[in-house]
Amino acid sequence: MMAARPFVLLSVATSIDGYIDDASPERLLLSNPADFDRVDQVRADSDAILIGGNTLRSDNPRLLVNSEQRRAARIAAGKPEYPLKVTISASGDLSRDLKFWHFGDKKVVYTTDSAAAKLREELDGLADVVSTGENVDFGALLDDLATRGVERLMVEGGGQIHTQFLSQGLADEVHLAVAPLLVGDAAAPRFLHAASYPGGSTRRMGLLGAETIGDVVLLRFAPKHESA
Repeated sequence: MMAARPFVLLSVATSIDGYIDDASPERLLLSNPADFDRVDQVRADSDAILIGGNTLRSDNPRLLVNSEQRRAARIAAGKPEYPLKVTISASGDLSRDLKFWHFGDKKVVYTTDSAAAKLREELDGLADVVSTGENVDFGALLDDLATRGVERLMVEGGGQIHTQFLSQGLADEVHLAVAPLLVGDAAAPRFLHAASYPGGSTRRMGLLGAETIGDVVLLRFAPKHESA
């Protein structure tokens, strides 16, 4: 029997008008220190963290659990110090110089048949490279992560990745942190792209909770459940 697919949690911070960054060269910090600390806890509670290739190239993150205490708690619980780090690239255009490959523990990249050989050569010794066919198959990605013992997957974007998980009905929970600012730039990246979402515009997701974290509001939704 196949292992159950991981629980998929999408984590994102947006402006009031739905942007996840502005169009400047510097990354826009939407969250506040308390919310960044919350995100660090969510990372520590996850078996794997996923980020898309576009975000990897633009932000060049290390994508780590930053708290030493949280890493120690993972080790005490019999887990690796860091969650598995996951990325997706249909093109295979990922440099081995990115910080992502050189910090943390194990890494895996999901790609296409046409890009797999290039990635295996570029990332030799740094990451597992898995092809899911002619296109990146998100269901196959989750099935493969299940075989690696991943029960809880945290997805940190970007917009194309969030859109795929939601439009394909693969997300179990959404953490949406809304920051009190406006971007207003059509060239800036948004949380979600146009897509055919399950149920369309009349389906209301279940609301799991809402809380204020400093000047940020955290909303938690269950995409697979409808509002009561």
